[in-house]
Amino acid sequence: MNDKHSLRKIVKDSLSELTRPLYEDYSYKIATRLFDDPDWKQANVIGITISKRPEVDTYQIIRKAWEQGKQVVVPKCSPKEKKLVFRTLKGFSQLESVFYGLYEPIVEQTAKVEADHIDLLIVPGLAYTRTGYRVGFGGGYYDRYLTAYSGKTLSLAFGNQIVEQFQVEAHDLPVSKIITNDEVIHIK
Repeated sequence: MNDKHSLRKIVKDSLSELTRPLYEDYSYKIATRLFDDPDWKQANVIGITISKRPEVDTYQIIRKAWEQGKQVVVPKCSPKEKKLVFRTLKGFSQLESVFYGLYEPIVEQTAKVEADHIDLLIVPGLAYTRTGYRVGFGGGYYDRYLTAYSGKTLSLAFGNQIVEQFQVEAHDLPVSKIITNDEVIHIK
């Protein structure tokens, strides 16, 4: 499977078949593995997206980070420049619905956080190889952001998001670890 467009459709179709109970169960198992991970335990500032089903549920992860006294930063997209800026999130009330039904931080209520202040960046995606490469949602936002980020990276994925291979391009950067409902895949 080399064509990223076709791969996106196949994985999206596969994820759409997850029943609500399985989605909840797998998201919980992934979160539990994440909370046991040394990178999570050592991180004070966590960069994470606000999930939209069928992505792994990040709301429970954000709540746990707050409970543990961690700072949570979430991305704000700038479509004109196709760039991400991470902003503090202290409550879900600081979110607003933007394009494609995604939730992003309200600029007036949140503060910008530079890449070098983020200890752990949880990178979203649709499909992943066991070598840490990912197919995102097609905007290239994270690919651009990762070029200037030097902290720890990991991704959260359901087992059916792990694929054999796809055509890796020059701008693709791997994550260091993938946590699924079945396993933790260490890359570097």
